Amino acid sequence: MEIDFWEQRWKENQTGFHLEKVNPLLEKFWPELKLAEASHVFVPLCGKSLDLMWLNKSGYCVTGVECSQLAVETFFREHDLSCNRVDDENLKFFQAENIHLLQGDFFDMRAEMLADVSAIYDRAALIALPAGIRQRYAAKLLDMLPAHAVMLLITLEYNQTLMPGPPFSVPETEVRALYGKRFDIQKIHQVDVLPDQPRFAQRGLDFLLESVYLLKPGYSPG
Repeated sequence: MEIDFWEQRWKENQTGFHLEKVNPLLEKFWPELKLAEASHVFVPLCGKSLDLMWLNKSGYCVTGVECSQLAVETFFREHDLSCNRVDDENLKFFQAENIHLLQGDFFDMRAEMLADVSAIYDRAALIALPAGIRQRYAAKLLDMLPAHAVMLLITLEYNQTLMPGPPFSVPETEVRALYGKRFDIQKIHQVDVLPDQPRFAQRGLDFLLESVYLLKPGYSPG
């Protein structure tokens, strides 16, 4: 999944991955992280997600990264937020109040950008990437994160032979292989959402498991 692919999806308004409401799983399970007020939250591959505003209105400082400048600019426009923009060598920084969006390649981020991050909310990053890039992504993320950071991770799992991604199928075994040496991993929710997702049934899937994981510092065998 090259950056050009996602930029073209945004230009052509092929954004079925974008939810037109706050993710109910975020609202339900975010309190499980038990974060202090005003904690810094990182949202990778954030698009123009309404979850960004929900986190901000819940009292957190939010940083997101998104490859599409159209998505970033649309986010600020749709929420009537005036923002300051500063261009880095590889990234563009858009800032309004306690929301900071970095536009560019996730792999161009530097550790100091996440130095005070307390939590990661990944609803759309891991499942947006093919297997080989998922390994690079997870390794890069772990290299940048402070040791105390926690994560709320949402994944999808299905028979990958029946449908090409994105979104890609990420089974629990892979979540544990990617993150188990750093985090204690708890699967706190799983449900087959295919009955509520007819477009995926039309593409031939026979199940579509949506899972929520809570990742906290500590070794998780498995």
